[in-house]
Amino acid sequence: MISENLVMISENLDSIRRVLPPEVKLVAVSKFHPNEAILEAYAHGQRVFGENRPQEFAAKAQSLGGLFPGGESLPCPDLEWHFIGHLQTNKLKMVLPYASIVESVDSAHLLDAVNAWGSANGRVIDILLEMHIGAEETKQGFHEEEILELLFNAEKYRGVRFCGLMGMASHTDDEDAIRADFQRISLFMDYLRDLFPEYSAFTQLSIGMSGDWKIAIQYGATSVRIGTAIFGPRAY
Repeated sequence: MISENLVMISENLDSIRRVLPPEVKLVAVSKFHPNEAILEAYAHGQRVFGENRPQEFAAKAQSLGGLFPGGESLPCPDLEWHFIGHLQTNKLKMVLPYASIVESVDSAHLLDAVNAWGSANGRVIDILLEMHIGAEETKQGFHEEEILELLFNAEKYRGVRFCGLMGMASHTDDEDAIRADFQRISLFMDYLRDLFPEYSAFTQLSIGMSGDWKIAIQYGATSVRIGTAIFGPRAY
């Protein structure tokens, strides 16, 4: 199964790139796939990868390399690692040393912890605020009023840089529901850009996954997170 998936990765990337606008960043979600799959995508020009489990994230970064101190001496020195899953505060040391950005800051508690880690380590951590837009109550994330409160008080967060919003649409086959979710976060993103023009880094809107990324780009996605449509079924 793994060897079959490797053969298809370059073809899948080509198929996506033919449709994806050049200004939209492709985050290849490599969770549950081995280093061999990442290296195959890397050989075909992919540089941005997303992981959602801290231990797997750290192991891959430490073995492959990337845009972090020490990563330049490893096989893939220009990899950009995005952390896209729920992050527990006791796992920060597995993620923050290697992440180009944490897309999934989903609570004030986590934000405070990331901010404290960045300040203590002389770093400014790029983050996206995860906004709860889907119908599932189990999803993490902030509501609009909570995001507004955070940004009105952004000056107290010296260890992070607010770079935009991330969201996941409802898990449904109802395209109208998916569009409504993406429209909601897109309109709110536009509102925030107008309200806080001083936050020049607040430009990123990460929405869209393997099943709905083509819809997401119609609503202003600046990056899409695609896993299965690149790598195939999970390898482990």
